[in-house]
Amino acid sequence: MALLLSWCLTLLSVETGFAYQTGALPSPLQAAQQSPGQLQQLVAPIALYPDALIAQIVAAATYPDQIVKAQEWMEKHKHLEGDKLAKEVNKESWDPAVKALTQFPAVLANMNQNLAWTSELGDAYVNQQQALNQAIQTMRQRAQQAGNLNTTAQETVTNKNETIVIQPAAPDVVYVPQYDPWLVYGDPLAVFPGWYPYPGLYWEGPGVYWGLGFGVGLFAGFGWGWHGWGYDWRGGRAIYNRGGYISHSRSIVDRNDFRPNREDFGRSSAFRPSAGTRSGAFSGFNHSAFTRSSSFRGQSSFGGFHSGGFGGGFHGGGGRR
Repeated sequence: MALLLSWCLTLLSVETGFAYQTGALPSPLQAAQQSPGQLQQLVAPIALYPDALIAQIVAAATYPDQIVKAQEWMEKHKHLEGDKLAKEVNKESWDPAVKALTQFPAVLANMNQNLAWTSELGDAYVNQQQALNQAIQTMRQRAQQAGNLNTTAQETVTNKNETIVIQPAAPDVVYVPQYDPWLVYGDPLAVFPGWYPYPGLYWEGPGVYWGLGFGVGLFAGFGWGWHGWGYDWRGGRAIYNRGGYISHSRSIVDRNDFRPNREDFGRSSAFRPSAGTRSGAFSGFNHSAFTRSSSFRGQSSFGGFHSGGFGGGFHGGGGRR
């Protein structure tokens, strides 16, 4: 009898321990969806960009590993410009969206610098497309109400069926607006945790500033060039070469198409989720000093508001909106 009771207690202990371990394993399906307020905070740095540029950014954000590689490549090839740059970029195996961002070196560098923000943006594009779409439109409406989104010599702003569309004023020159994403929308926003302004994309103070334009005409001969991109606001997705862009990244979990028999959960082996990540995106990037262990937002994301002091950026000309 004593022996039988001993065996029963042993089996119960093993089953309890196994159940505890199984329940403790994180699952992409359990990851919390981002709230409308969190998504608005997430898109604040890019919501006032031209539509096609937003399409390139959200698509490329699903490949944070390639963003790192592309930025390293760009730093090694600073001597290349225009057609020579495009031809060399075309030889790389990166996703078309990542290649497209080489047309806007400051935008690519900013995504590399703020990699936690980039990966969370990519996660939202894969898993919350419609909600992300609405967040961008909400922020544009707020900027318009604050008097910071109007047609200028650099871009045209139109309202189509309650949708705000932003396009370059000239077909071959794209201006990227410089602004403080935590002040430009009227009421101050909380700064995205760990987010740092990049010179040339940030304007300290209210309003919008226009710097140098980026010539995109020389990239027209490549499929990933500027004119191959757009944004479908009704469908809530990026458009690439007249079709809806679908990411095939293995760095972001698609929780809508999750298959439990996939051992790696669709992730690259080089990037694994760290403890405490709230969304389905991942952290753990340590390629530069800009990455912080606290980069990912937590339950107290909205604690603390912007108070200035980041410093201005590169201002190459133009004027304020």
